[in-house]
Formats: sequence, structure tokens, C-alpha cells
Amino acid sequence: MKKNLIIAIILLIGVSTYAQKVNFNDYFLPKTLRFDYIHAGNSNSESIYLEQFKEEPHYGGSQTNTIDPFNYGEFRLMVYDLASNKLIFAQAYATLFQEWQATEEADKINRSFYESVIMPYPKNAVKIVIEKRDMKNQFTSLFEIDFSEKDFFVKKDNPFDFKTSRILDNGDPSKNVDVVIIPEGYTEEEMDKFKADAQRFSDAMFKYSPFDKYKNKFNIHIVEAHSKESGTDIPGDGIWKNTIVNSSFYTFGIERYITTPDVETLRDIASLVPYDQIYILVNSNKYGGGGVYNFYNLCVSDHASSELVFVHEFGHGFGGLADEYWTSDVAVQDYYDLSVEPADPNITTLIDFESKWKHMVDKNIPIPTPKKSEKYRDKIGAFEGGGYVEKGIYRPSYNCYMRALNADNFCLVCQDALERMIKFHTK
Repeated sequence: MKKNLIIAIILLIGVSTYAQKVNFNDYFLPKTLRFDYIHAGNSNSESIYLEQFKEEPHYGGSQTNTIDPFNYGEFRLMVYDLASNKLIFAQAYATLFQEWQATEEADKINRSFYESVIMPYPKNAVKIVIEKRDMKNQFTSLFEIDFSEKDFFVKKDNPFDFKTSRILDNGDPSKNVDVVIIPEGYTEEEMDKFKADAQRFSDAMFKYSPFDKYKNKFNIHIVEAHSKESGTDIPGDGIWKNTIVNSSFYTFGIERYITTPDVETLRDIASLVPYDQIYILVNSNKYGGGGVYNFYNLCVSDHASSELVFVHEFGHGFGGLADEYWTSDVAVQDYYDLSVEPADPNITTLIDFESKWKHMVDKNIPIPTPKKSEKYRDKIGAFEGGGYVEKGIYRPSYNCYMRALNADNFCLVCQDALERMIKFHTK
């Protein structure tokens, strides 16, 4: 166990040292370059097509850590200085397209999704690469494009000028986790309700571990982006609303899954402030939510369970945490290859348990850990069932917010993953 822990520490130190070699001011300006593209294909093939480059006035990310050491998502944005071929920025992320690829519909038709990635604005010419993780956890290049800081086709306009403010202000965005809460389905007359809802959810998040220890490391921004109508689309009930970011329940046919395909509008609104994470707060009392790693999070405002859904979805969008349940209806099929270790920090196939939380398991805890024994209910182990699969995937604890909303908190493994992510963004 000590040997594994030492190896893990050496790897983390190595990654940290590598990341520190990128001097932000040598390569970047403190504003954002946004790359929008179309992601299209089916279950067996995919392509990426350039849509636009856009300059945004703020950059919310760390100016110390520019290389993502976690690699949790199915995709990676890699940015290389063109003159030296030096990697100067990297961030992993997930997308709705990748989820859709694992649905039955993707076996039958082609579809396209609007997607977007952001990076600090390059001072010089760069190569932008989007890589895709395959089922064996190997990344390969999916799309490459050179970008010049002199490109006069980079758009700088923004169709929105909504009022913004901070409801939690701890200063410099480069040293804090910046979350922007965007209203969906709140009319102009309901902006007071939105501000009160945003404050309520912001306060709620910091009641849970590990966020309670790091409230002084977060900025929470709000943008008063009003919709023409209240609510959101509920296709299964024949309800369609004219809202600012065009969200909808029944994503991939799952009633509770609420997302938006209108990523361009969403990014334009978010760009009014510096941000690391986008959280869409939907004005509805219908149960639902969604979270896509380093893409966006959604939660409804007025369901009895909304507070817990809010932190669960933030676990996905910010922490790269996997769902730990397997009984609820999901659209995806064969989402994980059980012959390899999944990238998500809170599930394991036990193929490479040493790379996960084995160092946190007491030597007296059996692996796999019996689910039916009350003896292990409050212990860290490896409980079978998770990642939408009943057999072959294991979760760290009997219960956790990533499994069920009746848990007491995030388990210690999920807390550890979230804490490491907070530190990466703020140190």
C-alpha cells in the first residue's frame, strides 16, 4: 500500500511540475478564445466541423495551472504553441454527443450537436487539437486546426448585455472557482425570484462537504438573462416555452433529464462574466437536472429535492464524478468497457484499483465489499453496482450523493476528488 501511495505522489508531483513550466504571461492574454464547432456522426463514426472562433473579454481559469492532470472526460482540448510545439493548455471534458452515441438512436441515424470549448487567449499562433478517448481509454486526435492571433475573422460581438453581479465575491477569478448561474425560464418580471433562487442554491452548496471548507475559494456570478416565457419545454406533456437558452426535459427520451442544445446562446450569456463552470437554473417545479463535465450543469428551482440535485449535478459538471446508480432508467447502453479501468474517479472495474481509492480502504475491508452486510455500510470499500451497470463496476461506499439523494453527503472518495479539483483551480 505504501509503495502505491508513493508512486501516486510521484506522479502527481511530476504532473504539477510539468504544469508549472507553462508561464501564463509568456503564452496568453487574460481573456478567452472560444472555439465553437459542430460534432456530428452516429454510434460508429464522428466528425468535427469548424463553426466559429470568438473572443471573450474575461478569463476565469487559473493562470498557474493550465494543464489538466485529471483527464476525466471523454474528450481533451490540447493547445500547442505552434513555434515550439510545446503543450501550453489542456482540459478534459464531456459532451452530449458522446452520451448520445451510446443510445439506440445512434445505431439508426446521424445527428449533429453544437459544442464549444474555451481557452485563455493565445499571444501567438497555436495548434488546437481535440482528442477522443476510445473504449480502451486511449486518446487519439479527432480534429486539428491552427489558429493565429492575427486572424481577423475572430468574432468579438456579443448580442447580450444583461446585468451581472456577484452573490459571492472572493476576488481574483484566476485564484478562485468561478461559477456563473444563468436563469432559464424566468421572465423579466421574475428576476427577483431568480436572484433569490440563485442565492438559495449558492448557500445550499456550501452546507455540504467539501464545499463547506472552501467557500472562500469560490465566486458565484449571476446574469439577469430573462426569458419571454416562464418554465421550460416538456415534450412528453406537449409543453413548449420560449426561453433564453432553450432547455428541455426528455433528453434522449429520459423524462427527468434536462439539457439544452443551444450552446452558442449559453456561452454568449456566460461570457459576460469570468467563469469556470456554467450552472443553468431552470424555473420549474418538475423533478430533473443534468450535468456534463466541464460543459454545463442544470437544475430546476422549485422541486422538493432541488437542493440535493443541485450538488449532485455539480459533482458531474465540476468534479467529473460518475453516477453510482444502476437501477434508474438511462438512455445509454454499453457505456463502459469492463475490461479497462474507467477514467471517472469514483467508480472502478478493479482492473487498476491501485490508481483509484485503494489507498483509502482499510486493510480489514474485503474487496469486493459485501453490500448486504451492515458491518461495512459506513466504510470505504468497493461495492458492486455503479455507472449504470449492476455487475462489474464498483463504487466506493454503500451510499453517496452520486448514487442517491437520501445519502448523508458525498462519500469520502468523491469528497477527495472534488477537493483536488478545487485546489487545482485555486492554487
